[in-house]
Amino acid sequence: MANRTDPAAKSIRGTNPQNLIEKIVRSKIYQNTYWKEQCFGLTAETLVDKAMELDHIGGTYGGNRKPTSFMCLVMKMLQIQPEKDIVVEFIKNDDYKYVRVLGAFYLRLTGIDSDIYRYLEPLYNDYRKVRRKSPDGNFILAHVDEVIDELLTTDYSCDIALPRIKKRWTLESLGALDARKSVLEDDFEEEEEKDENEQDGLEEEVAHEKQDYYRGRSPARDRERDYRRDSQRHRDRDYDRDRDYDRERGRGRERDRDRDRDRDRDRDHYRLREEKEYGYERDRDREREGRERDRRDRERGRRRSRSRSRSRSRDRKRRARSSMSPRMRGAEDGKPPEESKKKKGKKEKDDGTDHLDPEIAEANRIRASLGLKPLKL
Repeated sequence: MANRTDPAAKSIRGTNPQNLIEKIVRSKIYQNTYWKEQCFGLTAETLVDKAMELDHIGGTYGGNRKPTSFMCLVMKMLQIQPEKDIVVEFIKNDDYKYVRVLGAFYLRLTGIDSDIYRYLEPLYNDYRKVRRKSPDGNFILAHVDEVIDELLTTDYSCDIALPRIKKRWTLESLGALDARKSVLEDDFEEEEEKDENEQDGLEEEVAHEKQDYYRGRSPARDRERDYRRDSQRHRDRDYDRDRDYDRERGRGRERDRDRDRDRDRDRDHYRLREEKEYGYERDRDREREGRERDRRDRERGRRRSRSRSRSRSRDRKRRARSSMSPRMRGAEDGKPPEESKKKKGKKEKDDGTDHLDPEIAEANRIRASLGLKPLKL
């Protein structure tokens, strides 16, 4: 019941007045706490008190797009549909600027084209500051005339799509609206009249001066004036001739100075180029000599490293050979040591198998097979 339109309200532009606000914004207004607590049961008379408490304007703000109190009151006016005289009084109220903006916004939504231009254009002269809530929740500074210009020239304001209206020149051509009269028009007319009076006064002074001039002319004065004019002309001619001579002489000096400058520049250029070429060849020879010196040093270093490695290997072999036993040294040389042969021969003779006595030799052979010591007889 609280969200229904007044049964006595008339349809605007062929639809319910509340439908002038989009459904999403309308549903958020219905869920807002300000709408439920402050706008419930308001009438056209009590609505004025709530409008006087406004301290900012705006549409929706924040992440969940909360509606402002200004938008809730616009919705309440669409719901109860106050009379046109009350809306006009809202617009003409000079004491409360937010009440004026509220009435202008409602008239822009519901009024006809001629009434919108007739009642809102005088508000262009209201330069008072108003606070406007931006979509991010911060307040920005605006003026009443800026808000009115937005209502008259754009199709979207405070998150609400405004109904389209005809252009002013169209209404003027149809005769539905008079030509706009600026408030400064009287001041412009006064300025124009003042300029015309000043122009007339100047023309009269010039006429009087001419009349006095022609009245006071005489032949002697004319001859004196001609003499002065001729002397001035000769003086000017002499001055021009001297000035031309000085200019030509100055040009000749500048030409000589430029020629000397060009000659010095060419000489410096050739000298720098020769020095550069000579220096380039000298640097190239030095670089070649440096490469040759580096190559000789590398070759000398390689030879030294090879000879050092050979001597080191010989010393290592000599130390290893000196640390070997004679038998190992003989084996390394490829010559079997005689002592080892002798020892082997002794071992072969000491096993007793070659004893003179056949029985003892047989017994020693058996003992040798059993791992026992031979008989020593």
